[in-house]
Amino acid sequence: MSRSQLASGVEIVAVPGRGLAVRTADGEFLSVRTGDADDGALLSRLSGRSTGEPDAELDRLLRAFDGAGYMADVPRRAEWPDERRDILLLGAPALTEPLAALLRASGAEPRSAEPDDLTGVTPVADGLTGVTSVAGLADAAPATSGRPADEASLAPDDLGRADQAASGAPADAVPAAVVWCLDGPVPEGLWDAADRLPERGVAWLRCHREGWQVCVEPLAAAPGDVTSAHVRARRLAATPAHRELAAYWSGPRTSGAPVQFTVPAAGLLAALLADDLIRWATDAPHPGGLPARRRLRRVDLRTLTVTEHPVLPVPDVAPMPGKAG
Repeated sequence: MSRSQLASGVEIVAVPGRGLAVRTADGEFLSVRTGDADDGALLSRLSGRSTGEPDAELDRLLRAFDGAGYMADVPRRAEWPDERRDILLLGAPALTEPLAALLRASGAEPRSAEPDDLTGVTPVADGLTGVTSVAGLADAAPATSGRPADEASLAPDDLGRADQAASGAPADAVPAAVVWCLDGPVPEGLWDAADRLPERGVAWLRCHREGWQVCVEPLAAAPGDVTSAHVRARRLAATPAHRELAAYWSGPRTSGAPVQFTVPAAGLLAALLADDLIRWATDAPHPGGLPARRRLRRVDLRTLTVTEHPVLPVPDVAPMPGKAG
């Protein structure tokens, strides 16, 4: 059975002397050959205003529109599922505050955390950071020697305990998703433990700033999705300046006047992150282009230009065999 009306973003226009044309959701124009069908009756059916009397020619055209993907049922606002409402936000308030406002307006329940507020990390003899697990999310995280306290590598179970006193979350609460926004490059190892969140059923979304550019990395929600380590490896492999890029990430860096997020820039970044989370939470269909979980977006803060780049996971490889003798 044909759907009830044109899909969102699809429109019909009458072209003088040439009949009807459809403007697709991607902005292309296609001619419509209506044959013996009445144009007015067709437009009425396509708009959803009326079903009209049965008509073989109209029904044929409607099936053609439906088969081409230009028809849809009456849209209904997707509700944010209860089990995915708890969203943990870390990082730059310039981004997390507008993001939290968008998430609340969409039905989520975001709560904020600071890395300094996280507890449960203790050093052990083998150079790893032992974690007292609350929800079974992780056993260990990389050592954090030599980095400031606010850049300490965090274990995923710590993320679930942050800000519980302020939010009223139960002591063993585990967030449905974690979002981390950095106002600067990502120090090596900072996100290693968080990269394991999708293995435990927690969605993982992040962004970071490098000068005037912000990288919005793909949301990872299941094992095999793109992690921050994968993005890092792919970017190094794609540039001839890999040594310079690695040195830039690891620092130290000398800079002049600081880069600050303008209100429009922060709003754009918050909207991109919120849209990713809404589509993940409601299982909304992807509108086209690069798949959301295989897409790295680069935002230029000077022009608010967004470019998309494909990115794939990096497969695990076997360790190099030891040298004989």
